Amino acid sequence: MRKLLSFLIVIIFAYNSYAYVKIKDIAQVNGIRDNQLIGYGLVVGLNGTGDKSGTEFTIQSLVNMLDRMGITVDKDKVKVKNVAAVMVTAKLPPFAKAGTRVDVTVSSIGDAKSLEGGTLLMTPLSGPDGKIYAVAQGPLSVGGMNVSSGGGGTVKNHPTVGRIPNGALVEREIPYTLDNNYITLAFERDSISDLIKAKNAINKYFRQEIAFADSPKTIKVTIPDSYKNNFYDFLDKVLHIEIDPEPSSKVVVDERTGTIVMGSDVRISTVAVSHGNLTIKITNTVEISQPNSFSQGTTAVTANQNTEVKEEDAKLMVIPEGVRISDLVKALNSLGVSPRDLIAILQAIKAAGALQGELEVI
Repeated sequence: MRKLLSFLIVIIFAYNSYAYVKIKDIAQVNGIRDNQLIGYGLVVGLNGTGDKSGTEFTIQSLVNMLDRMGITVDKDKVKVKNVAAVMVTAKLPPFAKAGTRVDVTVSSIGDAKSLEGGTLLMTPLSGPDGKIYAVAQGPLSVGGMNVSSGGGGTVKNHPTVGRIPNGALVEREIPYTLDNNYITLAFERDSISDLIKAKNAINKYFRQEIAFADSPKTIKVTIPDSYKNNFYDFLDKVLHIEIDPEPSSKVVVDERTGTIVMGSDVRISTVAVSHGNLTIKITNTVEISQPNSFSQGTTAVTANQNTEVKEEDAKLMVIPEGVRISDLVKALNSLGVSPRDLIAILQAIKAAGALQGELEVI
């Protein structure tokens, strides 16, 4: 009864608060974005955790590299247990100049056990156009380990992926062409409410009608004459204008991990919820009966099977209309409901048509 009372108190006194966000956090300027870079390289210095001898492309890459350095070797005699072939990825930020350093991620593509302690050799990073924009090199930082001995072992986190902070040096700049008359803001969410709020906030800040909705997801902002020669100052002011965004009405659940992420504005209609688990336990036991000494009897083996069916007591709870789903989950958590049970309850509420929002299962 106390748990049920706590459940009702949580629902009755629940409230919601909204935080203002900057336009730059929910929209991006067309023409100003990150660019993906990728490259193929070798990680050396591994302590016997590199690719195996059967990984042909690692052997071939190592032989080719040594050949460019003037060292001729027979690839049939090369062992690569201290070397691993990797793919190197990075994001080139907008307006990055030559000499700028960016972080890189290094991922094994062979059968290496771990990249711990390795060093990435000079790796060119190219864009979709095939041109080289950066070069990566340096020691890896791996947040995991793979230790084995005597047929057993321990694996922690993910040892075949590592990072090199500031590991790539930008060699080529990407040209950006921006219009001097207006800028276009593209919003990440499909929310007309956020778009209109941003438009009105921009016009209010500059005290003139310079922003208008160009599409359901974009706003065009005309650059005033007073900012023609100071474009980046104007852009900074626009991106730092704050609005009160529309709360999300979506619930995302991951059945594999039992993770639930939900928007604060998802509500439910009046519905009654009852949830209980049915447990069936089957136990097999073997009884062995030995004959008496000096008798002519034989050993008898008897198999016994015991079946138990247990069903948890499930209480029926009536949830009033207009309750936020976040408050419902908090109340159910206080009653000891597991995440996987929560997912089942949410799916049932959605199937009953009582969930006022979108439920996405990933």
